Amino acid sequence: MSKVLWVVQVVLALLFVSSGVQKLIMPAAQLAAHSSLPVGFLRFIGVMEILGGLGLVLPGLLRIRTELTPLAAAGLTIIMIGAVVVSIQTMGFAVAAVPLVTGALALFVAYGRWRKAPLAART
Repeated sequence: MSKVLWVVQVVLALLFVSSGVQKLIMPAAQLAAHSSLPVGFLRFIGVMEILGGLGLVLPGLLRIRTELTPLAAAGLTIIMIGAVVVSIQTMGFAVAAVPLVTGALALFVAYGRWRKAPLAART
């Protein structure tokens, strides 16, 4: 179970960090064209995605504050719930499948690292 969780964590971390960086470096006009949400809020979401993505892997790799990994995954799940709602409202149900699956994987990591295979901190 731990190996499966690690694979999902790394894939999600790459996805969220790249998405977050894209939201931060994209020009405001271009970012506004892709979403009806305010640019400042999208930049905030980008920062949260980067921090959450790093929180999925760094605590386990460094074995420091490993209890932060399920919290990061839970936070990313909340972001993905919002993404599903916005996707359904603006583009329909078919487009909402991507954030829905991503959120489900983040929820899987949150539950898995909290209950099934917690990461061990260095003693």
